[in-house]
Amino acid sequence: MEPGAMESVPDLTSGLRGVEALRKEQPAACSGSRRWWGGSLDVEGLALGSVQSAATALNALTGSPGRYSVDSGLTAASFDSLGHLRIGGRKPQGFAPASGFRRTADGWIRLHANYPHHAARLMEALSATVPQDVDNALLSMTSLEAETAIVAHKGAASAVRRRDAWVSSPMHSAASSGPWVSLSLSDIASLGSKASSWAPSADPLRPLDGLKVLDLTRVIAGPTSTRLLGALGADVLRIDPPLLPELSEAFIDAGFDKRSAESDLRKSDHLAAVHGLVASADVVITGYRAGGLDRFGLSPAALLAARPELVVGTLTAWGTSGHWRERRGFDSLVQAACGIAERYGQKHDDGWKPGALPVQALDHATGYGLAAAVLALLAERSRTGAGGSASLSLARTAEELFALPSGYQGIHVSSLREPNLLGAESPYGQLTFVGPPLLVEGAPLRYRQPPVRYGTSKLAWR
Repeated sequence: MEPGAMESVPDLTSGLRGVEALRKEQPAACSGSRRWWGGSLDVEGLALGSVQSAATALNALTGSPGRYSVDSGLTAASFDSLGHLRIGGRKPQGFAPASGFRRTADGWIRLHANYPHHAARLMEALSATVPQDVDNALLSMTSLEAETAIVAHKGAASAVRRRDAWVSSPMHSAASSGPWVSLSLSDIASLGSKASSWAPSADPLRPLDGLKVLDLTRVIAGPTSTRLLGALGADVLRIDPPLLPELSEAFIDAGFDKRSAESDLRKSDHLAAVHGLVASADVVITGYRAGGLDRFGLSPAALLAARPELVVGTLTAWGTSGHWRERRGFDSLVQAACGIAERYGQKHDDGWKPGALPVQALDHATGYGLAAAVLALLAERSRTGAGGSASLSLARTAEELFALPSGYQGIHVSSLREPNLLGAESPYGQLTFVGPPLLVEGAPLRYRQPPVRYGTSKLAWR
């Protein structure tokens, strides 16, 4: 590593320093290579900075400066965890054939059809019966026309926009406002006698032992945050809707050190059971579209009004303001909309094609940022007794990436060693996987339990 290289890791903790508990905490140490993917945006800085923010908050929570640090090799591997995962020796499929970039009459569009219901809505929106019909329909439409039609049918797609087109749009104004991590603290006066009794464990490998985390997230970003909390000892209970099951490979990848249950919130007895869990939870994390859980009494405002000592974390694709706030979104679609796909596009024999980041960095960085926010709020709660809420979005993370300084490009692109692959037996067969990105007193943090069978856990705390 070049002298001073790690000094160029961007400090992404500014939003976390809005709480007194982190105001004077020094950023956690980073070791290893500074640049390994290359490219025109500092994806490595975003990755290292997001994991560093979690380690920094964890040091503050445990009162142990320097105990938790960041390794670049572990970070790079964790940001490509699905790529390293093997299930019974088999490599995950990743994106479904119906997903990806497609040509339109005037440019390109990015489709997301990994979930069966999104694939069905895509076909319906374009009056398609076979995959070739999709391509033919898109070639007769502009990118914006296709995006509008698919979104109107509750599908998931985004036109590939130029960066300047995104910057001049109202959505850019909504996505770029405020800090990367937005924190809001409960009013101490509203606490009464409700202060939480939970405190960090003295075990450096399980500092979150006894912490009850209700996980209402899906896909990658939210499950990444709760996977880290589980690895640190928290009792993480993930709940999914039975009618829209999670993709198996994504669930396995993010399912370490947590349990899995199903609950249909539209049924009164199911909703009552979930609210019973909320009544004794320490942390609730949600990852649905803005407002998607409000009708079930699970908005941050409703949760904190009932329990001001609770810590609530929320993440969305497009943020909580602007006219796209309720739109379905994924990392790949945010990359297409905000100008990343254009920035990483390349000329090929058959013309220019859009590109993508080397990993789904918006998802993973947002996940580690959300974990950092939860840890920071827990540190502040240990000080005052009051909880609070944190909000992040993939679109805001994209803006953070674009805003990172370019000086890192003078650092040599170095090859990382092959990651240390771990193995475990699971209900899905033998798993090969990479561990978390944190070091604990210089040694890698490890997952303790493989994923359970999807939806088989009781709606109860451990």
